[in-house]
Amino acid sequence: MNKPLIIALSKGRILDDTLPLLAAADIHPLEDLKKSRKLIFDTNHDHIKLIVIRATDVPTYVEYGAADMGISGKDVLMEHGAREMVEVLDLKIACCRLMTAKVKGVPRTTGRLKVASKFVNIARQYYYEQGQQVDIIKLYGGMELAPILGLAHEIVDIVDTGNTLKANGMIPDQLIADISSRLVVSRSAMKQKLSTIQPIIDRFKAALAHNN
Repeated sequence: MNKPLIIALSKGRILDDTLPLLAAADIHPLEDLKKSRKLIFDTNHDHIKLIVIRATDVPTYVEYGAADMGISGKDVLMEHGAREMVEVLDLKIACCRLMTAKVKGVPRTTGRLKVASKFVNIARQYYYEQGQQVDIIKLYGGMELAPILGLAHEIVDIVDTGNTLKANGMIPDQLIADISSRLVVSRSAMKQKLSTIQPIIDRFKAALAHNN
């Protein structure tokens, strides 16, 4: 019996923006994804199932073939590396910026920088390309506290409105990348299930074209 096609969705804001796009692509979960405690969801297509997981886990599920397709933020894909998957579409949802940020009015240190971020791989690569020596401090949240309390000189984080930075006396500084959510497909699924996957990709493309 053929296994169903699994699409991994990111929890949170990305899921909110994904649901209308799924509907436009004629993929409808049979239950409320945000209210149910289930982990795997049936859809109006017998051969398509959805899983809703942490955004940071989506590339791992797709890379190792537990999910055939996924929707993930570009920031997560950049941090993960995304080697065993193909980025097939920019869905242009959950848009934001990945930036450095610092305390307003404080001049940049001329020596070795201490940088706090959950994006340690991206931060390390970015400052390396700038020729700047850094110590990367991994944090999972509350980034703005790090410069305020002297743990770090700068942070690398997602910036949406910038209001959180402003409320904590900080300002965005250097743009690292513009971020949006992407549709990714595992390389193995692209080879083995292309006849099933391609119509889904085409429906997403049509939905995007209609929205634009």
